[in-house]
This record gives sequence, C-alpha cells and structure tokens, in this order.
Amino acid sequence: MNPDLARLQPYPFEKLNRLKTGTAPPADKPHIALSIGEPAHRPPAFIAESLLTHLHGLGTYPVTQGRAELRKAIADWLTRRFHLPLGSIDPARHVLPVNGTREALFAFAQAVVDRSAKPLVVAPNPFYQIYEGAALLAGAEPWFLNTTAENSFQPDLNAIPPEVWQRTQLIYLCSPGNPTGAVVSIPTLQKLIRLADEHDFLIASDECYSEIYVDESAPPPGLLQAAAEMGRDDYARCLVFHSLSKRSNVPGLRSGFVAGDAEVLKKFLLYRTYHGCAMPPPTQVASIAAWKDEVHVHQNRALYRAKFHVVLAILSPCMDVQRPDAGFYLWARTPIDEQEFTRRLFAEQNVTVVPGSYLSREAHGINPGAGYVRMALVAELDECVEAAERIRAFVDKL
Repeated sequence: MNPDLARLQPYPFEKLNRLKTGTAPPADKPHIALSIGEPAHRPPAFIAESLLTHLHGLGTYPVTQGRAELRKAIADWLTRRFHLPLGSIDPARHVLPVNGTREALFAFAQAVVDRSAKPLVVAPNPFYQIYEGAALLAGAEPWFLNTTAENSFQPDLNAIPPEVWQRTQLIYLCSPGNPTGAVVSIPTLQKLIRLADEHDFLIASDECYSEIYVDESAPPPGLLQAAAEMGRDDYARCLVFHSLSKRSNVPGLRSGFVAGDAEVLKKFLLYRTYHGCAMPPPTQVASIAAWKDEVHVHQNRALYRAKFHVVLAILSPCMDVQRPDAGFYLWARTPIDEQEFTRRLFAEQNVTVVPGSYLSREAHGINPGAGYVRMALVAELDECVEAAERIRAFVDKL
C-alpha cells in the first residue's frame, strides 16, 4: 500500500460522527443539519431536462479534453464574469472540464508536484481538507498559513518566511473562503502572482463559492482577473477551479473546470488522459446550458441573501457572528469550547454544526479554528430559521 495513506487524517465528518456518538437528541425536534455544504435549493429544471434529453450520448466514449462547445461556453463565461480581455482565454488551450472541483484540486497536486525536491504545498488554515490530502499523497509537506479574525481571515503573505517560499511548489488559495467566507482582494492576488514568479511555484485558486455573494454590483474578484489587470493575459502560473455545484445547485452533476496557464494545463491533460476521468457526454451538454444562463444564478443568490438576513437577525444578539463576504457559511465564535458546543447543541436541540478545529490544524502555536463552529445555510429558509431559533435558545441557556 502507498505509505502516504497512513498520513491522512480522518475527514471532519468522521470526527463529527464520533463526537455525537452516545448522545440522544430530543425526539420531538426533527434533525437539522447545518454541517455539510451541500446545496439544497432545487436544481434548475432546464439543466435536468438537458441531461435527460441527451442520454443517448452514453453510447460513446467522451474525450478527456471535453467538447469544444463546452470549453467555449466556459471561456465565454470566464471572460464575461471576470472582465478578461476578449480572446485571452483560448478554449482549446486555457480550459479543461473536470468532474467537480474536489476531484480536480486533488488530482492537480499529483500532476504538478516534484516529490524529489522536498516540496512544500502551502494552504490556508482553516481549509478544505482535500488540499492537505492532495499534498501528502503527492509526496509534499503541507505548510499552513493561518487566517484569523485579527487579519480579517485574509492570507497574510508576509507571514510566510523566505525559506518556505523557496521550497514551495504549489499554493492552494480559497476565495471566497471555506469556512470563513473571506474574499481575497485584487492587490493580494497580484502580490501572490509576483511571489510565484520570484519563487517558481503554481497557484491553485479554488473559486467554487465565487457566485454566492451579497452585493450584485461587487462580485468577488478572481485570480485570472488579477493577472489580466497586471497585463498577464497568458495567465502563467495561475490556475482557477470552478464548479456548477454551488453556482447552479447541482452537486450531483459533478461538473466544473480548471482554467489558466496553458502549458500547465497541457501537462495536466496528459495526466488526466491516463487517469480516466473524462466527463460523460450528457453531463457536458447540461453543463453548457448551465454556464450560458445567469438568471438562475441571480435567483440563487437572492435565496441566500434572504436566509442570511433572517438568521443573522436571530443569532447576532446572542453570538459573535457576522455576515461573510461571500459563500453560504457562517463562521461563528462559540461562548464555550467548540466541540462541547457542537455536542451539546446536537444533544439538546438536534442541530448539527461543525467544530472549527475539525476544519483546521495546529500550526505556528495555534489552531485557528478553535473557538468557532461552521454553519452551512444550505437548507430552505424555514428550516434555517428553525435552526437559528434553536441555536439561540441553546446559547441563552448557557
């Protein structure tokens, strides 16, 4: 067996299940899960219809690079959404469809890390655990960059020592962040690009929450946008990962893309050709329809805005919690130990949240997730309101 498998830590939900073992929540309160970030809004009907009407495509093998029409739809969306120079995204060179960002973020490290050079992979902390697993199984050591309330949950690039940059081959970025919802600014993204040039590493920007935000006039910026504004329309060293799961409420479709540096994507395509991960033809057609439509995305954002407005009105008087810049999580400070908070909330109110320490690692003397819980406002409005009222009742009794 691959010895690096032994280095993988239990997934947060495995730890959560152990934490809840032996508790008996009240039977008269239906369970409400605010733990898993699985969108629960109804998927757009036109996506499902497109999928169903093209099931005859199951009779042919898909190509790993994806259909030209899909790559063009993605390139057009990127150009519109992030104000990229017309023609700077070549669908044939700068875009590669993938089966969701999770699969691609993991596979990417396996393709680009040179394990013979004692590599480091930098990741934010708290973080999406795929980054750590990808680094370890690529033969690299993760190096965690703490994001805390003191720095507004932003990556402090000045906190990374020169000797770390010298060994870094890849940095994962998540903006909007999971779990904090913080959005990385254009100047910070551009500073990171300059550091990548100086120290010869790649940037993998996980932007799967980019389409869930508060202000319609101020969408979160992206890495390719930052590069283009520097005149870097070759997008060298920059790779962005996007998905339809959150944007279009189709997590089961498993559809996304990676875009950016053409030379890196050429090698990643080679890797994926052997990996055997081509997107099924009906999924490709449904994805084309999804990337071309923005009406359902606007409607989706409105649903999340309504939930944040009501839930924060309930929780703000009793908890230290603020509206995030983007995404659908609340990153709430707990009045007691976050694991005890989680266990007792489940036992007394039958509501499940995730302890922040399960989403982070001890690094540089602290665990930045300690004292927090993550709440995913993915359920329908009435269920989120009921959960918030139960949480407030629980906190008021502490």
